[in-house]
Amino acid sequence: MPKRILVLSAAVGAGHLRAAQAVELALREVDPGVDVRNLDVLGLTNAAFRRVYAEAYLDLVNLAPHVLGLFYDILDRPRDPTSKRDRLRRAWEKFNLSKLSDVLKERPWDVIVNTHFLPAQIIAGLRGRRKIATPQITATTDFETHRLWMNEPCDHYTTATEEGAAYLASFGVDRKKITATGVPIDPVFNRAKDRGESLQKHGLNGDRPIVLQLSGGFGVGPIEKLYRGILQIEQPIEVIVVAGKNEKVRQQLERVDVPRQHRSKVMGFTTDIDELMGVADLVVSKPGGLTTSEVLARGAAMAIVNPIPGQESRNSDYLLESGAAVKINNIATLPMKLGALLSDSRKLDALKANARRIAKPQAAFEIARMALDRP
Repeated sequence: MPKRILVLSAAVGAGHLRAAQAVELALREVDPGVDVRNLDVLGLTNAAFRRVYAEAYLDLVNLAPHVLGLFYDILDRPRDPTSKRDRLRRAWEKFNLSKLSDVLKERPWDVIVNTHFLPAQIIAGLRGRRKIATPQITATTDFETHRLWMNEPCDHYTTATEEGAAYLASFGVDRKKITATGVPIDPVFNRAKDRGESLQKHGLNGDRPIVLQLSGGFGVGPIEKLYRGILQIEQPIEVIVVAGKNEKVRQQLERVDVPRQHRSKVMGFTTDIDELMGVADLVVSKPGGLTTSEVLARGAAMAIVNPIPGQESRNSDYLLESGAAVKINNIATLPMKLGALLSDSRKLDALKANARRIAKPQAAFEIARMALDRP
């Protein structure tokens, strides 16, 4: 009888959903007969809860990222069982996600894999009250593991790094229950792509350094300012800028004059990001956990811009400590800093080599096998 596996996430940004999809795809590849359902738990709740939980997050990213950093630090503390704030938050989430219990009871699941801490917390609560007994695995999606990811009982945790595993263990999780697999990314990043074919497919020459500018699936942030900064680099380069689903931004970028020494390609949302990362020498992006893991898997150097205080600033620290990235603190200095890097082939090659060294493109498969092998 095929294993019945439920993959749960929450649409708070795009990364958690992409991680869930990666686990689902890996499960189907490892065991084509697996019975798997992939579910965004925010689709089970009301519009008001989604607005507060997900859309407000994007609002803060755009308007007050320092507030997110403050929340990150406040919540990243050992759990106090007497904390009224913690109890109220959990009760509010439990009330608004009551329909998740119906999904869990509609059929006997063999194992649950979470790529966001919200469903893991709800399931841990149900298990603690002996409403269900289904084993759960929690796959974290950033390079350091925030305390909110710890939700006991949980049968196994996966982290991006050994440091993330050690930090999770410091909260009281049994170290034997933690495996540093890496962040689960689409299985396509585990497959080699012919560079020449990718260049031809996307109308690129590849006769000069290729700089790929990303803006996330939602196309947020100072995208045009960054693009104009990249175009001020003196050395001839080939630029690809992906505006995501933000059509307004894509049209704005199309109107920007491109200096004669450069070539430029402006794109909207694409499912070929693995091919674009594969041909890029340098990726200019925020350091989200999924995007960062994908860049590393394709062996490109990274130029970090605008990390969100909290999880992304810690992702940034990891990349810089590992020698796989440079950081742009001010757009005004971007042309100078990236121009110097692109002119120094030895330094650029070292960054790319370090990216390949710390990449973990097999993470989704490790998590899939972990779920399939669970009794």
